[in-house]
Amino acid sequence: MTLSEELAWRGFVNQTTFADIKDLDKETRTFYLGVDPSASSMHVGNLAAVMLVKHLTNAGFHPIVLVGGATGLIGDPKQDVERDLRTLEEIDRDKAGIAAQYRQLLEGAEFDLVDNYDWFKDIGYLSFLRDIGKHFSMTQLLDREFIKARIGEDGVGISYAEFSYSLIQGYDFLHLFREKGATMQVGGSDQWGNMLSGAQMIKKLEDRDAHVLTVPLVLDKKTGKKFGKSEGNAVWLDPAMTSPYKFYQFWLNCDDAMAEDLIKIYTLLDRETIEALIADHRANPGARALQKTLAREVTDLVHGRERRESVERVTNVLFGELDIHGLNEADLDALADEIPTANRGNSVIDTLTTSGLCASNGEARRLIAGGGVTVNGQKISEDVQITDVSLVKKGKNSFVLVR
Repeated sequence: MTLSEELAWRGFVNQTTFADIKDLDKETRTFYLGVDPSASSMHVGNLAAVMLVKHLTNAGFHPIVLVGGATGLIGDPKQDVERDLRTLEEIDRDKAGIAAQYRQLLEGAEFDLVDNYDWFKDIGYLSFLRDIGKHFSMTQLLDREFIKARIGEDGVGISYAEFSYSLIQGYDFLHLFREKGATMQVGGSDQWGNMLSGAQMIKKLEDRDAHVLTVPLVLDKKTGKKFGKSEGNAVWLDPAMTSPYKFYQFWLNCDDAMAEDLIKIYTLLDRETIEALIADHRANPGARALQKTLAREVTDLVHGRERRESVERVTNVLFGELDIHGLNEADLDALADEIPTANRGNSVIDTLTTSGLCASNGEARRLIAGGGVTVNGQKISEDVQITDVSLVKKGKNSFVLVR
């Protein structure tokens, strides 16, 4: 299978300036992916483009990954509202977080890590307007959908700073073409217009062809919304922002159709393996082998095997497939981040009320009498003291860890 065939099969090919995506098979290129530091972590939406970088790199292409210290000071315009300007301190903090994630996700590959603030900080305003702005058409910007929405009858307007964002990002491509020989940019489909700006600059100023390739936005099929911070449903790569347990559960709980798409995008498993997994899953969907493999592979990539094995043990305890005494201290710490905790030496009734699972002692007694409470998987019919590490369960999905 050629590179272009694999990228198309996996679902990476959305919009492109290539007349034929098979042109990717003719020669390797230097290319770049940029992310603005609008948060201290990337999320799973960003990760899709990083996976494309990994496939291209494995095919012999040379990657440049850019952290947008300059573009982050302006902010990529939203469809409906002006962004708040961020401070240099905030940008520096977030650049460091994203750069660290690039290094971890691309470990073992040769790549350049750059910051566009390094070349923008010394460019004079008049020089930039004369040398770059003179060659950039206002008509191109006014045709962008977000510009039309912002300046239309019901729009909120747009500042000159945000209006100029596309010009600034476009110059990144020109700079990397001149300095590092980059002839292709990759990114999410929401960046198509900004990416075209760079390719057009290169054609006008250098009379050379440069290309862009976008990956489709990964959408929640239930809501139709993309996974990202602007939609309020971001699944972050930073374990302090989305715990490894919640990260693992995100993939584990994907519906069947979505899992078939995501395992192609977010793993490096080969086509034969993936198609066999999909076939087995369709024959026995209840086993959820597809989702389990997806969760395992992506969590290994982002958080490492050791953390993934820990969250699998925690998951198995919560779903009754493993006794809580099979957890080590690190596992118990991970579990404590997800459910209420209580101290040993108290009764079940006290544990239920102090943890907030029951509003009163009376409610706790009625639940126990009705068989609605278990301790370590065993139903109890009367109140007992808890003297060992235990998992108390109320109903189907409410837990408290006693340690």
